Amino acid sequence: MTQTPPEPLELSPAVQLNINLRGLPLSATLEINERSAALQAEGREVFRLGLGQSPFPVPERLRQALADNAHQKDYLPVQGLHKLRASICGYLKRTQDLNFDPEDILVGPGTKELMFLVQMAYYGDLVIPTPSWVSYAPQAHILGRPITWLPTEIENGLGVTGGALRELCSDDPARPRLMIINSPGNPTGSAYAPEALNEIAGVARDHRVLVLSDEIYGGVQFDGQHASMARHYRGGTIISDGLSKWAGAGGWRLGFFAFPKSLAWLRQAMASAASETYTSVSAPIQHAACVAFDGGEDIEAYLAGSRTVLAALADYVSTRLTGAGAELNAIRGGFYAFPNFERLRDKLAARGITDSRTLCARMLDDTGVATLPGIAFGRPESELSLRLAFVDFDGGPALEAAASGLALDRDGLRKIAPNVIEAIDRMADWVAGDQA
Repeated sequence: MTQTPPEPLELSPAVQLNINLRGLPLSATLEINERSAALQAEGREVFRLGLGQSPFPVPERLRQALADNAHQKDYLPVQGLHKLRASICGYLKRTQDLNFDPEDILVGPGTKELMFLVQMAYYGDLVIPTPSWVSYAPQAHILGRPITWLPTEIENGLGVTGGALRELCSDDPARPRLMIINSPGNPTGSAYAPEALNEIAGVARDHRVLVLSDEIYGGVQFDGQHASMARHYRGGTIISDGLSKWAGAGGWRLGFFAFPKSLAWLRQAMASAASETYTSVSAPIQHAACVAFDGGEDIEAYLAGSRTVLAALADYVSTRLTGAGAELNAIRGGFYAFPNFERLRDKLAARGITDSRTLCARMLDDTGVATLPGIAFGRPESELSLRLAFVDFDGGPALEAAASGLALDRDGLRKIAPNVIEAIDRMADWVAGDQA
């Protein structure tokens, strides 16, 4: 029997990786999600407080709209479906009393992609507070943009202050800068008060700083009073928002940027880049998203229930961890907390824990609670801080329970979010040494 000769040995292309991607790890939030899933597959008990995904279901009317538009198959305009952009304009007028035209809106496959495009299109330094969301800085790194971290204080919600921005700009007043502010914030849950935004706006205006206002959590600010930076710095602010957090539709991958007329040149440049990359967002999702931005009584009831549940959980998290010795800023929206355990440094050091990576790794091993180290958000590695997302619960029954009048005290929260309450209790006991 004649044997087939082996294939000749061929050398694959040599490793010629873009230098800005060499050594770049997987996004910390996605990495912890995958690690948590792997541990659960091994039979380990894991409380998933790492990935910040909304626990609430997509509102029923949005789901029905998506089903009704499954037949939509055409490529849509690069900037987005005109009807959707008009709905977004109505949303911004209704929630922020800001006037935009459909031509001012750019729809993209999630705000994360749009943030990458704006950093590519605008040639300037990235300015962000420490801590900041895990992808702001890596995107700048990929593009080779300089990054400046602004110092923050727990008393100021770990956010940007006018004073810190003024000090930075005074060193090189005319230098082009893109500053991202996030309110309510990830990883801190803080939200800027109007007077703080006004102070920041004054400095940004003086130095012509471009501001990207990441408002993806605006709908879940607990008091329902989210205020956009664009109210204070209209001509220099781009609003970033979408469906992932306040509508529970992270996997739908739809976000938008709203530009003032003065930044039309930047919108046009980003649209040109979009036309050569993702072309347009999925047609069925764009048609369905109109329902979300048009709003209605059912959407408002959904948001009110979400805020009530999240506010109660935030209060429990803050009270329990503060009682265990942590420092936390006031949590005013979203579903994150950023506790700092420096007060317990000596006690933790005696257990071999002297940095945030070790803190989170040991906590996961000892308690099953998955969190992210502070260094992933721009904090010094030696700082004993971490971010947790109190989302490990089924949001559908939680909304029903809140609507039925269930008291959201510890007993009530344990009924609707048992994993979150158990995880926080384990964390508090562990850092205090009760489960060392």
